[in-house]
Amino acid sequence: MTSIEPRIEILQQKKLVGKYKRMSFSNNTTFQLWQSFMPRRKEISGKVSNEMISMQIYHEPMRMGDFNQEFDKWAAIEVTDFENVPHEMDTFTLQDGQYAVFHTKV
Repeated sequence: MTSIEPRIEILQQKKLVGKYKRMSFSNNTTFQLWQSFMPRRKEISGKVSNEMISMQIYHEPMRMGDFNQEFDKWAAIEVTDFENVPHEMDTFTLQDGQYAVFHTKV
């Protein structure tokens, strides 16, 4: 179940390991991203928890209604460090700050 209303949270810095793809809403490849990540998530060591993070990063201000605006979509897990990153996975350091958080259960 997804909550439509985000919860605004102050988050501490997080180290994330996972995969990302550049996409837009008109060329949405979220399914393919998660399909490639899920079978390999057990390869990630030093997990903080089993919670998975889906995150979108816009490289310019979000333009409401622009379905062609590109962003990076991540499928990731929080880790304690970047010591043993699986082959073909990437790292991301989420800086501390204020974020909109949507909790989803699948």
